[in-house]
Formats: sequence, C-alpha cells, structure tokens
Amino acid sequence: MNLDLKEITFIIVSYKAKKIIYNCINSLPKFSKKIVVENSYDRDLKSDLESKYDNIEVILNENQGMGASNNIGIKKTTTKYAFILNPDVLFKENTFLNLIEAIKNIDNFSIISPINEDKNFPNYKIKNNYPIIHDHIMEVDTIDGFSMLINKTKFEDQIYFDENFFLYLENTDLCIRQKNKNEKIFIIKNSEIKHIGSYTTKLDQSNNLEYIRNWHWMWSKFYFNRKHHGYTTALLKTLKNLVSASLKYLFYALIFNRHKRTIYKMRILGLVNSMIGKKSYLRPNN
Repeated sequence: MNLDLKEITFIIVSYKAKKIIYNCINSLPKFSKKIVVENSYDRDLKSDLESKYDNIEVILNENQGMGASNNIGIKKTTTKYAFILNPDVLFKENTFLNLIEAIKNIDNFSIISPINEDKNFPNYKIKNNYPIIHDHIMEVDTIDGFSMLINKTKFEDQIYFDENFFLYLENTDLCIRQKNKNEKIFIIKNSEIKHIGSYTTKLDQSNNLEYIRNWHWMWSKFYFNRKHHGYTTALLKTLKNLVSASLKYLFYALIFNRHKRTIYKMRILGLVNSMIGKKSYLRPNN
C-alpha cells in the first residue's frame, strides 16, 4: 500500500513539556497537519506554537490522561491516519522516507511505528511467531504508546484508547483489542526514532510524580488484567504485589523512611481502589 504524508495528522499530548516539544515539532514534516493537546492549560505555549508553525492547532485541555487526550486529538483529525507521539520523541532525517518505502510492501495495517533507536529499550513486544514479510518489516503484538501511526479505517467504531486508564497500559490494551480483530501491527526496523524518556517538568522537582506513577501503575495493572482475563485472574496476578507492597510499607515505616513508605502506600492504595472498582481518580497538582 502507499502512504502519503499529507494523509497524516501528528498528535502530540503535552503536559508542561515546553522545554522539549519544540524539538519534536521541528523534526516533523513542515507541511503535515499537527495537533497538540496541552493538558496544563498553558496559554502562552498555545500562542507561541500557533504563531511559529503552520498547520498546527493547540487544544487546551483538562489533564484526563494520555488515552483520553489522544482520543481528543484523533477525533479532531480529518486525515486517514493519526500519528500519536509523545513530546520527547525525535524523528531522524530518513525516518519518514524509510517508513513510506517499507509500507509499500504491506497490504494493510492497523498500527505501525518506526523502531526506537536504543536497542536496549525496544518499543514493541512479540509473543507469537509471525511470517517474515520483508527484511525491514516486523509484525509484532504490541507497540509502545509514544509512537503509534494509527490507520483510522481499522477503527470503524471509532473506539481508540480506553479512557479509564490515566497512565500505563492503555497502548497495550489498544493493540490487544486490534489483534483480537485479526488486525496487523508492524515495526519498521530501518525507520528510527529517538525517545528521550521521562522528560523534566516542574512536577519532577518533587516526589509527587513518583507517587502518582506508583498509584496508577498498580491501578492499571489490575484493571487491565480484569478487563482481558477476568476478576479472579486479575486478583491472582496482583495478590503478590499487594503482599509485597504491604510488607515494604511496614519495613520503611519502622525505619522512618518517609519517601519509600509513601511509594508503597501509593501502590497499595492504587491496587485496592482498582480491586473495589473505583476509577483512576488520582491526578497531579498543577
């Protein structure tokens, strides 16, 4: 199949990412449409981006999580494809050229992505044995959410990311649902991106972000397993996490390590809230 870059809208979900988002946008094709969903209501960033770049729209949004914010961007697009990106992703000079050339060897796809240049941190997982299509094309089971080119025609129900997730596993859930419909997901091995990783924000200057991440990791782990495998399996898969976090909480309480104690307290709370069916309500302070 053929892919025209004019048929792609790039969607970047941002939260206090002013320091890095410009580099990401500068690495994208100038003529392509871009939508930035800014979750911190940074009006100055919106004004600056929309004045500096053509074909860009900045949506100021309440922080509802990556999945819900991605959905806002996708549903605003009028193009056939939506390219989901984190603001800490950079594209190389030949990323798009190699991506387009590789796609010519594919009959169809649901989700596709360039490969992360750091081989120690692959942006995909493979559980099944898939036939080789081409030297540069690899069929996979899941792709990390920081880079996902989504073929909207494969989502006739227009259900993309599960908005119950706030952090973690929303991309894995999306991929599994598509795989269950016998849709194809690919990584292009000679088309590389650079993922910087957790970017620095004002929130990183405190321990608050780490506490929130621990809460949501455990909440998402139980919810994901319950959704795909049932409540009993989810309970069995996370019971050891509950026991481990409880023991560590008591240990760090005894030695007066407040930071570590709080981490494991947040894990317990996230997991218990998910077990009793509460929504992932915890949010960072602006």
